[in-house]
Amino acid sequence: MTTPVECTACDGRGWKIVTRRGQVAAVSLGLATSSREDCLYCDGGQVPVEMFEWEVFLTDNGTDELGPCGTSAGQATSMDELRKALRRMDPARQPWGRITHRVYDFGTVPDDWSRRIIFRATLDAAGQVRFERTDR
Repeated sequence: MTTPVECTACDGRGWKIVTRRGQVAAVSLGLATSSREDCLYCDGGQVPVEMFEWEVFLTDNGTDELGPCGTSAGQATSMDELRKALRRMDPARQPWGRITHRVYDFGTVPDDWSRRIIFRATLDAAGQVRFERTDR
């Protein structure tokens, strides 16, 4: 049986998972129950995870339509994937793309504070992808 308990050591930022083993057997034998508490925030050394999202947009009559997109843990991988996706697009549809850097922390809901667009990419007439840094 597992029960979440709010952690007091980290001022409630994390939850303790209390695992009780042999609860029924210990109660029937009149013995003390054993339990183990693990805080998911302060014991685990929580490290924020950064992800890089890449998105391709196709412009049609002044409206941007979402095309292929994906996520990667590495910036270089996201740039390569965006480059490959843009090269497969029809230049007549004016494709462009962007790479967004996001930071995810354990136990929190993703928000726009941790999100920033770091690259904008365009496909030129020769079929080459040009990256422009948008945030430093």
